[in-house]
Amino acid sequence: MEFQVFVPVPADRLREALADAVRVARAVPGLQQDAGAEPVAGRLKLRVGGHSVTYRGTLAVSARADGTYAVRGDGTESRGTGTVTLALTLSLAPTEGGTTVTVGGTAKADGRLAELPAETVTTAANRLLTRTLETLAETAGQREDSGESPRDDDAPEPAPPALDPETPETRETRETQETRADIPDTVPDGLEVRAEPPAEAAHARRTMIGRSAEEVDHAPPRGRYAPVPAPQTITANPVLRWAAPAAAVAVASAIVVARALRKRH
Repeated sequence: MEFQVFVPVPADRLREALADAVRVARAVPGLQQDAGAEPVAGRLKLRVGGHSVTYRGTLAVSARADGTYAVRGDGTESRGTGTVTLALTLSLAPTEGGTTVTVGGTAKADGRLAELPAETVTTAANRLLTRTLETLAETAGQREDSGESPRDDDAPEPAPPALDPETPETRETRETQETRADIPDTVPDGLEVRAEPPAEAAHARRTMIGRSAEEVDHAPPRGRYAPVPAPQTITANPVLRWAAPAAAVAVASAIVVARALRKRH
C-alpha cells in the first residue's frame, strides 16, 4: 500500500496536529470513542463496497528520528472473530501551497474483509486515511488562521495596577455618580411621570402606618373597592305608637263638648 495526499497547510502545522492524539481521534471519520479509554480507541464503522463492518480497537501515531511518523493500529470485529492490523509510515514533504503526505506500509485482515475483493478493500482503506489527513489538516489550518500559539506558562504575569487610596469624601462622590448614572436624562415618549403617588395610594399608606401585618391583612378594603353597607331598618318607639290614638280621642272629645255648649246657648 502506497499513495500520496496533498493538504493545503504547512508541514509544521501538520506535525503539531499529528503529535496531538486528541486531534487525531477527532479526525478519524466514524470513530466512536469509548468512555475512559485512550484518545484513539473505540469503535470504527468501515464501509467496504456495499458492506459495513464495525471494528473495536486502537490506533497510535508516533514520531521517528528521521522526521517520519509510524502509524500502528489493530481491531477486532464487534460481531465476529475477524481482525485487522495496520503498520504504516507517513512522510511529510513541504510543497508549494501546502504539504504532500506519502503513505506507505502494510495491512492484514481476515474475517469478513478477507471474503471481499482486495482492490475494494484497498480503496476503502485509502479513502479512510485520506479523509483523516484532510480533516486533520483542516483543524491545523483553523488554528493557523486564528493565530493561536502555544502558551508560555513560565512567562511572568503582569502585576495588577496600583489602587489609589479611597477616602470617605471620594467614596461618597463615587456612589453619587453611580446612582446618577442609573437615572436616564430623558423620559421616553408616552410615559407619564408623577411627582407624587395617587391619593388612594397615599391614603392606604397613611392608614397602614403603625398597624401590624395581621391587621393590614384582615382590614377591609377602602376607597372604590370598599363594600356597600346594608340598609338599616328603623323601628318606631312604643310610646309614639300609643300617643297618636290618644291624641285623636282627645280631639274628638273636645269637638263633642264644643257642640254641646253651642246647643245650650
